[in-house]
Amino acid sequence: MEPFEQHTGIAAPLIQINIDTDAIIPSREIKSVSKKGLEDGLFAEWRYLSLKTRKENPEFILNQEPYRRASLILTGENFGCGSSREHAVWALYQWGIRAIVAPSFGSIFYNNCIQNGMLPVLLKKEKIRELQIFVQLNPAVNQLTVDLKDATIIAGSDIRYSFEIEPSNQENLLQGLDAIGSTLKMMPSIEAFEENDHQTRPWVYFK
Repeated sequence: MEPFEQHTGIAAPLIQINIDTDAIIPSREIKSVSKKGLEDGLFAEWRYLSLKTRKENPEFILNQEPYRRASLILTGENFGCGSSREHAVWALYQWGIRAIVAPSFGSIFYNNCIQNGMLPVLLKKEKIRELQIFVQLNPAVNQLTVDLKDATIIAGSDIRYSFEIEPSNQENLLQGLDAIGSTLKMMPSIEAFEENDHQTRPWVYFK
């Protein structure tokens, strides 16, 4: 998993509450268990006027310049609610999204973000509104910076907001560790336990 330390990019304001995982990637767009190739189905019901022809909806923000190149999303409460499909995070990541800023997230979606190297930033909606205003003045120029080490989000020279994240989640993202990577970090302790257990309970290992 790619470490997340600091990221600067164009932020797309998708200010809507209760955007669920089926809106992020409809089930019909999930054709395999692979993480790759899902970006085409991202927000498919909203991005396309016709799912068959893939004709784009010019009103949808990610179809507009410069938001086509967005790597951050500003959004509303309960983002990623609904089903537990991890494909929702994979599709966002394949598109190029590296951080999502919302007042709240679906709990499973939030954890899936952490496990896949995407940063979910919890921020009050009033502060998100301030970031939205800043971005929309000049979206290509007024980019946002998310600094995970300092747990801050920066907009220009005047706006700097702190956000909270559990230290374990922060550390895993900084180091690029998913659940398996976190376990492998403890291999010396695991191996020491196994060696000691072989000594104290040898009968357990008889075949």
